[in-house]
Amino acid sequence: MAPTQDALYRDIDLELSWSERDLPERERTKHVHRLHPYLGKFIPQLVEALLARYLRPGGHVLDPFAGSGTTLVQALESGFDTSGIDVAAFNALLMRVKTERYNPFVLERELREVVGRLDTLEAATEGQSPYVRRWFAPRAARELLAFRAVIPEYEHADVLRVVLARAARSARRTTHFDLDFPRVPQRAPYWCYKHKRTCRPVETASHFLRRYTLDTLARIKAFSRVRAPRRAAEVVHGDARRLELGGAYDGVVTSPPYPGLIDYHEQHRYAYELLGLDDRRELELGAAASGTSRRALEAYVEGIVGVLANLRPALRRDVPVVIVVNDRRNLYPAILERAELRLDERLRRHVNRRTGRRAGEFFEDVLVARFV
Repeated sequence: MAPTQDALYRDIDLELSWSERDLPERERTKHVHRLHPYLGKFIPQLVEALLARYLRPGGHVLDPFAGSGTTLVQALESGFDTSGIDVAAFNALLMRVKTERYNPFVLERELREVVGRLDTLEAATEGQSPYVRRWFAPRAARELLAFRAVIPEYEHADVLRVVLARAARSARRTTHFDLDFPRVPQRAPYWCYKHKRTCRPVETASHFLRRYTLDTLARIKAFSRVRAPRRAAEVVHGDARRLELGGAYDGVVTSPPYPGLIDYHEQHRYAYELLGLDDRRELELGAAASGTSRRALEAYVEGIVGVLANLRPALRRDVPVVIVVNDRRNLYPAILERAELRLDERLRRHVNRRTGRRAGEFFEDVLVARFV
């Protein structure tokens, strides 16, 4: 028998759970949180609530699994200094662009100049890797490579690199409803479940480049109006198991990868191909390619323990380590014990909507721990 609504929510922390009506996508992806799509359920409103509940105002918060920078961006908006670590080069690029302080006049001049040049850029015919030839129509490939060729001319080159990656994601030969996990290029017309009609694969990229350049400018300007003054973010590209973390930090708010679920390097393959980023996928914890065999889960546990144990010298005494994770395999009690963390609270939240086209009820655990 299915649980009643009362039974379903009896053990849920309602202050950390939102309905789609109360928290629509446009709010979950406000300002720079949407500079580039990123699979996940770690939303800024959750980080905001956790910061307010567990960290002292104005402190320095660390995220050792920083991903696309949700903790960092929300920390800056909430009045904290913040540091984030991620092993994926694309994630580090995205975080830097989201959290950088910009001269708004120079940024706007440069991005509008690039938009004005789009129709006159000389189409690039060289440098097309096998991946580019396979996944992009000839015209789209030429336009993306022409945009890439002018990026080094600008002070805000990293901003333009993120624009290029976002446009490339949309311009691939794939169906409109499967931008997250395309398996093979779509070359023929198809029935589109998103638009409820027959659609054709994308042939050009210039309209995406124009739209996303202007959207990026608007989002960065919007974030500049709400971020706290005199608060800074540090982004580190590296393996949090082995880095010397410095400190002292006033707490941790993080959402580690789930075992065997998503290969973020492969998901952002277009960015690595077009931008020549350092691919360290062999260091990624919980990658989908690793699967969920007993050996894979043991390696995942070992990796998470390594990161958490490495935090200890960098944290102030008795500060909270807040971990948001779907622990359906109940791995984290042993992980915390091995890392010498004491579990103070284990809260449960309902995730009202998952990113992508996956449906069904979904829950997360919020673990609040401290080093013993």
